[in-house]
Amino acid sequence: MEQFKVINFKSKDGLIITADYYPVKDAKGFILLCHRSHFHRGEYREIAPKLTKMGFSCLAIDQRSGMNVLGLVNETKTLAKNQGLSTGYLDAKQDVEAAIEYSYKKNNNNPITIIGSSYSASLALLISTETDKIKAVVAFSPGEYLKKINLAEEIESINKPTFVTSTKKEIDTVTELIRFVDPSCITHFKPIVEGFHGARTLWESVEGHELFWFELEKFLLKSIKVS
Repeated sequence: MEQFKVINFKSKDGLIITADYYPVKDAKGFILLCHRSHFHRGEYREIAPKLTKMGFSCLAIDQRSGMNVLGLVNETKTLAKNQGLSTGYLDAKQDVEAAIEYSYKKNNNNPITIIGSSYSASLALLISTETDKIKAVVAFSPGEYLKKINLAEEIESINKPTFVTSTKKEIDTVTELIRFVDPSCITHFKPIVEGFHGARTLWESVEGHELFWFELEKFLLKSIKVS
């Protein structure tokens, strides 16, 4: 039996977004899951069930900036291409924003947590400064991926619990990115293992994934208590 339902809703420009919805009865909270550039909602097929076991309902979306890999089609990207729409990283911002609105309503109009991977981690950090509908942010391998935007300066105003992590090689890059943010808002996990770029570092096939899970769960449970 599948643990999720495939659903659809509209992006801000009317493009249909496809998503996997993982409902939990009497959930502790709601987590929006956003994938990296060369992927789709399937990045979270292994991750989301573990989050639901922690008590979180989840929504994993296909953004228009993504790819068809591992036998799964990025439905949102496919529709965007068929309609002649741009599919750059910033073009996907409206998809994430629409998904935040959708998730907020699914969460009984209560603020949600957002998890981003690579470029969507950057979008998650950026958007978190623009809305009160996000209460906590998790960013896997964020960076200066957004054209014509100095993300480090744009996210200086972050004022909510924010968890950032990356591969071991990316630690300095992430440290530079968050240099202007109030340290009291940031939990920066610096792994001693190499890890993997983006949220895929949570996959069981990645050596040291347990370390990332331990720190992530600790952050999520703490963010519930302070909200």
